[in-house]
Amino acid sequence: MNTHIDQAKRILAVNDRGGYTVPTDRLYPFQWNWDSAFVAMGFALYDTDRAYRELERLVEGQWMDGMIPHIVFHAPSETYFPGPDVWRTQHTIPTSGITQPPVFAIALRKLHEAAGKGAEARTLPLYVAALKWHRWWYSARDPEGTGLVALLHPWESGSDNSPAWDIALARVPTSTDTPVVRKDTGHVDADMRPRDEDYRRFIHLVDTYAACGWEPARQWEKASFKVAEIQTTAILLKAGEDLEHLARLFGRTDDAIEIAAFNDRSRKAIMAQWRPELVRFVSRDLISGEDVEAATQAGFIPLLSLDLDKQVADALVSEMKAWSKDLKVAFPTTKPGIASWEPKRYWRGPAWAIINWLLIDGLKRNRYADVAEELRQSTIAAIETEGFAEYFDPVTGQGCGGLGFSWTAAAYLWLERGAPCLSVEPRPTKPFLRLA
Repeated sequence: MNTHIDQAKRILAVNDRGGYTVPTDRLYPFQWNWDSAFVAMGFALYDTDRAYRELERLVEGQWMDGMIPHIVFHAPSETYFPGPDVWRTQHTIPTSGITQPPVFAIALRKLHEAAGKGAEARTLPLYVAALKWHRWWYSARDPEGTGLVALLHPWESGSDNSPAWDIALARVPTSTDTPVVRKDTGHVDADMRPRDEDYRRFIHLVDTYAACGWEPARQWEKASFKVAEIQTTAILLKAGEDLEHLARLFGRTDDAIEIAAFNDRSRKAIMAQWRPELVRFVSRDLISGEDVEAATQAGFIPLLSLDLDKQVADALVSEMKAWSKDLKVAFPTTKPGIASWEPKRYWRGPAWAIINWLLIDGLKRNRYADVAEELRQSTIAAIETEGFAEYFDPVTGQGCGGLGFSWTAAAYLWLERGAPCLSVEPRPTKPFLRLA
């Protein structure tokens, strides 16, 4: 009997707030978007009713235009900043005004398959919500139809203070209309959190978009941070594949054709962001027009949603192995040894179970089962040694950030099984991407 499985389930139960799960107590006391999608997949292994409820509570926060916000403030709490008074949104339930990586449809397919016969009645309303959100991504965040969706705030990436944003974020003023009252550093060591200057820039953007009334076209015009992001687009494409699968399953042919067109557009756009000289995919700063060359985990996430030519995949995997060499826990979110690498500071170097979850399935999709298994074992060992921490110092293995963390528990439940965590489509016989 695996007592860690019991611990993981206990964490999800402790963090349950009535049909939705907080990431961890006090540090994150509300419902977070992509956290809940991962958590729902954890619940799906042993309680499909509770898994569905997680997504149903999340879509209570969906806006009329289709956006699913990154935070839904179901109940008040004084332990987190910025709260609803800073966001100043107009939704029925208080929410933030920005979004997060669209893992939702990935989770929904997994839930539908876990629930089995008779699940369509419960899946269908969530499918409709997911489709509305995908349409929002391609209209609000890719108005020019490039196939790469843009982020207007670093928090939308989920990788809040990644070195990927250093250049673009430096253009954002540090002045704010809202007093910045850090609550996070009261719960977690400040050396593990974003710096004060980062927070002032984050809140400057919130103030800017609140002044736009959160209207997408006005935000797009006023944004001083605008990055067509590779990790988010790759997740969107994987979610789009799963959404297209559900559309065909439900006989919604017109939807399937529409979703397939979105997917094709993003697939081609991601492929165009491969940079052989960097040995990774890159995002694009839409304000400067320059590639985002920062060496972060985002450059490897396209493994999740592309069937790569073997030369490209081999190069990516070799680079991943180089980054992981001599580390206690893979996979680092910033390349070790470079100037911006900080192995304990949030998204500037630590290893995260959910990022590994995505990479493991990307490796399996591209037929690197042995490398995927090494990463799975590394992640499992870190959790079993240090507990269900928010993330891990890849050098020492130390569990860092928030403890008793929901998505780490959900990741453990999936990874411990050794099966593919997400629905992996068979590779086509002809790869999509070849080296020039």
